Amino acid sequence: MKKTLLLILIATATIGSTFALVYYIKIDKFSFAWALNFLLMLFVTYFTDALKSQLASPYYDEKTWEKRGKVYENLGVNLFRKLLVLVGWEKVIRKTFPIEKNTKSLEKLYYQTKKSELDHLIILIIVLGFNVFVALEFGFVKSLSLLVLNLLLNLYPIFLQRYNRPRIAKALRLSLRK
Repeated sequence: MKKTLLLILIATATIGSTFALVYYIKIDKFSFAWALNFLLMLFVTYFTDALKSQLASPYYDEKTWEKRGKVYENLGVNLFRKLLVLVGWEKVIRKTFPIEKNTKSLEKLYYQTKKSELDHLIILIIVLGFNVFVALEFGFVKSLSLLVLNLLLNLYPIFLQRYNRPRIAKALRLSLRK
C-alpha cells in the first residue's frame, strides 16, 4: 500500500509539474524541450527507484538483430560515448556507479543499465507525444528542439545501454566463474 501510494504521488507530481511547465513556458520553444526532458528525468528516476522492479523481462536481452553492438556502432554510439566524455558526464556517472573488478559491482552495473534504459524509454515516449503534438499544432520546424533533444537525451542513451549490457554480462559471467 505504501509503495502504491508513493508511485501515485510521484505520478501526480510529475503531471502537475508538467502542466506548470506547459503553462509557464511556450511549448514550442527550446527552453520547454530542455526543461521537460530534465523534469521527466528527475521524476522518472524517482518512479523507477520506488518501483523496485527486478527488470527480468526478456526485452533487456540482446537480440540477434543487434549483432553484438554493430547496429549501434553504425548508428554512432561510439561518437555519442565520446560526447559524454567531452561534456563530463562519464566522470559524473562513474562517481555514482564506479566500475570495480568484483562481481557485486558488475551485478549492480548490469542492473543499472536496465534501469537507465527503462528510464530513458519512458521519457522518450512521453517527449515523443509532446513532439507529435507540437509538430501538428505549430509545424515540424517548431518541434525540432523536442526531436533533437529526445534523440540526444533519450534515444542514444538507450542505444548506449543496449550496447554496453552484453559486454557487462560477459564480464559478469567471467567474474562468476572465478
